[in-house]
Amino acid sequence: MLLVVIVSFFAVVIAFAFAVYLYLWVKRQPSENKRIIEVSSLIQAGANTFMRREYGILARFAGAAAILIFLFLPEPVWNGNLIGHIAMVIAYLAGTVLSAIAGKIGILVATSANGRTAEGAKKDLKTAFLIGFRGGSVMGLAVVGFSLFGVMAVLLLTADATILLGFSFGASSLALFAKAGGGIFTKTADVAADLTGKVELGIPEDDPRNPAVIADNVGDNVGDVAGMGADLFDSNVAAMASALVMSQALDGGFGPNTALVFCYAALGLIASIIGIACARVGKKGDPTGALNASTYTTTAIFLVLTAISTPLFPGFQWRIWGASAVGLIVGVIIGITTDYFTDDSKPIVQKVAHASRSGSAFTILSGVSYGFLSALPAMVGIAVSALIAYMLCAPLGEGYALFGIAMAAVGMLSIVGMIISNDAYGPIVDNARGLAEMGGLGDETIRIADELDSAGNTVKAVTKGFSIGAAGLTVISLLGAYMSEVNEALSGMGKELLTGFDILDPTVFFGILVGAAIPAVFSAMLILGVDKNAQRMVEEIRRQFREIRGLKEGKKGVKPDYDTCIGIATSGALKELIPAGLVTIIATVLVGFIGGPSAIGGFLLGNIVSGLLLALFMSNAGGLWDNAKKYVEAGNEGGKGSDAHKAAVTGDTVGDPFKDTAGPSINTQITVVSLVASLLSGLFAAFSLFG
Repeated sequence: MLLVVIVSFFAVVIAFAFAVYLYLWVKRQPSENKRIIEVSSLIQAGANTFMRREYGILARFAGAAAILIFLFLPEPVWNGNLIGHIAMVIAYLAGTVLSAIAGKIGILVATSANGRTAEGAKKDLKTAFLIGFRGGSVMGLAVVGFSLFGVMAVLLLTADATILLGFSFGASSLALFAKAGGGIFTKTADVAADLTGKVELGIPEDDPRNPAVIADNVGDNVGDVAGMGADLFDSNVAAMASALVMSQALDGGFGPNTALVFCYAALGLIASIIGIACARVGKKGDPTGALNASTYTTTAIFLVLTAISTPLFPGFQWRIWGASAVGLIVGVIIGITTDYFTDDSKPIVQKVAHASRSGSAFTILSGVSYGFLSALPAMVGIAVSALIAYMLCAPLGEGYALFGIAMAAVGMLSIVGMIISNDAYGPIVDNARGLAEMGGLGDETIRIADELDSAGNTVKAVTKGFSIGAAGLTVISLLGAYMSEVNEALSGMGKELLTGFDILDPTVFFGILVGAAIPAVFSAMLILGVDKNAQRMVEEIRRQFREIRGLKEGKKGVKPDYDTCIGIATSGALKELIPAGLVTIIATVLVGFIGGPSAIGGFLLGNIVSGLLLALFMSNAGGLWDNAKKYVEAGNEGGKGSDAHKAAVTGDTVGDPFKDTAGPSINTQITVVSLVASLLSGLFAAFSLFG
């Protein structure tokens, strides 16, 4: 265990050092265009203002939650375990703080890299790609470094896996609200800018005359960078936490299984560092291919490193390595199938673009249909990986079957450093494309930026499929962690232990139905938030074009009021971010106190299945519509300004809140309710109406 801790700490130090090097490298790249510098500073100021106000609200929420945690977790404080309560509160707050720092680092580097990427595109594709990717990599390395360091510190200081669940809950609760708030902000601006600019006025996507264009670019950062960073920080922590809860139970404390979890996480970080360092694209190369090649390289390195290290553990079991390998390989396969449904060089996107010639109704119908179809391979992949991992590890003894599923989740998320790097690359090059247009860098620079942006959209859809798949395996293993926690409470009360969940039991069935409905309600609240705010912004954009003389004509010296649009997106997002998250937490608590531990088991089952289906459908359908629009804009099916283009833009505006607000927030919601269930399991066992 000591050797593994040293290796893990060494990996974290290397990751942080490499992240600092990459950040300084990005900062050294030329930034000379005055207009781009001006707009970049506006984007940075808008992002920082939103983050400051959002974190202020979340700090108050975390403070209120910390008081409740102190009073009731891991058991009521009046039972006398004061040290345990203080440790739980500190772990919870540490999880929220590290998650917030990860998001803030992402904003810092993304707002520095976007303008430099645009100016790099003026030189060639290779330079621009490297700036965008290395900017995203700073985020990837920081998130994984913080998550590994945080989990390691909590477990080594407390030696209590339940306290670790508190740390994970801190990360998850902040991620839930950060992803929801950032997602509502970014899609409010994006939808409003597209509908008024492209459809009503026929002006280009990032035309500086559009009052919402800066808010749109700010949104890319607060939603797709900060929110996504907090989301994947949470997924990585939750995967390790669920595996460590079970490994501690199997080892009776620190032992070989616990050491193996840390070893695999550390080796995944090292593999990601090597993969990031090797990422390259030629001057006329394929950025999508380069990003995918880096992912496959990292996957191969991880499999080799873990295969070499596994025999070094006393009483090692190849079955556990097999479970981890299955999780990772299935994650890559999910990514490949997602790519097939969302890449504009593949037939599905082209079919939706062709359907757009017949009108926006056909864009929506075809996109929804292919979106639902795209969920099948990922759902089957998650099911198969869970089944194989379970069967592989079941012969090792009691408790090992669910531990195998947890290790499959750890395996799938082992290369999360590379996944985040690919994901954060997307919004950086998206901003760069807008800055290239606003800075007047010319058609060839915009074309290169468009190519980078298209790769970002494709890979972003792949990484979302990957992270949703990993969340699916994580919450299945968290279900095992819940059973472990609730059985400990039940045995202390002399009650019958849970061995599974019988769906014919009315309390379990009650939980399944309520749990299945929650992701739909949660998604509806987020999308309605985008809908209401975007309508307000559309009216503001129309007002400015109507009242500011010379704005529509683009007269020299006439500028739109960008700040008002940023203010609308900010106030609307902050108003909507808390209710949707609270509904999911309150529903979990109510089901637990009404139906007891069995009802919560059903609630988690329904929530997992419904949530995964909706998350995959919305993320993939949104990515599909986005790239269908870009395919038309590239000159196909009539090109820009055609009826097909207008229909494709409508599809994209429907898909925007699907893929960037509701879809990726659902996997965080599933994780949050699973952790709430585990942390409150003792209270549900002691106090329930029908349990």
